Amino acid sequence: MATVSAEAFKSDKCTKKEAIQFLQDNANVKFLQDLKLFGKLAAIAKGSSKDKVLGALEKFEADPEARKAEGDDDMNAALEATKALKLKEAEDKKAEKEAAKEEALASAEKVGFTKKILKKGKTHMKPDKGSVVAVWYTGKLEDGTVFDSNVENARKKERKALKFKVGTGLVIRGWDEALLTMCYGEKAEITIEPDWAYGKKGNPEAGIQPNTTLIFEVELETPVNIGV
Repeated sequence: MATVSAEAFKSDKCTKKEAIQFLQDNANVKFLQDLKLFGKLAAIAKGSSKDKVLGALEKFEADPEARKAEGDDDMNAALEATKALKLKEAEDKKAEKEAAKEEALASAEKVGFTKKILKKGKTHMKPDKGSVVAVWYTGKLEDGTVFDSNVENARKKERKALKFKVGTGLVIRGWDEALLTMCYGEKAEITIEPDWAYGKKGNPEAGIQPNTTLIFEVELETPVNIGV
């Protein structure tokens, strides 16, 4: 690049960007750092006033030691590499902190149900997430009021187990999570806290008020294709 003098810049014979490019090509790293001209050309040009660039050119012309010395290009490359490495390290640390925070929140989350086994299962096998389960249940409020059942509320011949894909959000969370812990053939009493049941909205149609703890007696039917 052709020489850019302070006089030429002052007379608008070259642009601010051209003047900064000239300094970056010819001044040493220390000079550029001291005058905050070391870095990406576009960003520095945008953030530097004409008076600042003019002053830098005048200092460069007056100070022989401001010239780039042998090996300065290597220093430039090393500084850029160091800067890039530090930036990557900072990004990695940030990502690690975010991951640790998410893990801590997940592990700190309180389990929203308790389970009391009433009858052990006929097998040690448990349903996988997404598998179809068949469930017999009776749901009660804490005062013992039955609000739903496929065992008590129908004639024996008309009774059908409730079938659905477990762990997929088709039922309240307390059911999804608790059923995944049960063995086929197991019967249990599951107490589900409001946040894992119907929460603040409740389920008025079923007679469940907001923030209500629910108690279910649940039996997980053993599939016919599982030998016991």
